[in-house]
Amino acid sequence: MTKKEERQKRQQEKLAAELGRLENMKVFERKYEACGLICGIDEAGRGPLAGPVVAGAVILPRDSQILWLNDSKKLTAGRRELLYDEIMEKALAVGIGVVSHERVDEINILQATYEAMRQAIEQLGMVPDVLLNDAVTIPGVELKQVPIIKGDAKSVSIAAASVIAKVTRDRMMIQMDQKYPGYGFASNKGYGSAAHIAAIREKGPCEIHRRTFIRNFTGQQSGKNGEAANEQTTDRNSI
Repeated sequence: MTKKEERQKRQQEKLAAELGRLENMKVFERKYEACGLICGIDEAGRGPLAGPVVAGAVILPRDSQILWLNDSKKLTAGRRELLYDEIMEKALAVGIGVVSHERVDEINILQATYEAMRQAIEQLGMVPDVLLNDAVTIPGVELKQVPIIKGDAKSVSIAAASVIAKVTRDRMMIQMDQKYPGYGFASNKGYGSAAHIAAIREKGPCEIHRRTFIRNFTGQQSGKNGEAANEQTTDRNSI
């Protein structure tokens, strides 16, 4: 066998393995396909110290084939960007919900996540028949819901939603890095890296920091409604 033939064989084996992996990620889609339109739901940004929480809702065609689709956390930034474009092109509908850092502080991160997910569903432009959710049951939603633990690694629909949410939020945080330099938002995306925490301690929080997340890194008293940039905050240790 020539080197070219060996290379082609390896590529074919890699493709076959990927197709098999994707088939395993369609177990829930096949289980509920008789229900009608299936929508995957996931979020990005529950854990960061700054910025919004973003939810994605995606309805894929039954016969969709999106190679390398996976839990967004397992993908490189470059791969996520490519998949984002492919999902937007192939999906029957995509909805995105964004809930601000102020709202996170106001109602807590879990309720803000639910709010973002409800927004995403409303933005679809069509009504799904069943929701495949990453681990949660969304209150205030009358549709059939199926919470799946680690769903972004088990369902192509949820994985697609996770990519949409993650890429959308990452792009927002890159823009925020230009507006609020010095915190490393372009690289840490608002998460609590050592450099980010050091910047908060040195500079104080900026406008988009979640005041209820950073008490451990500031030693000052809270201003009314979180208006003061140096106010005390509460660390929620959220996921």
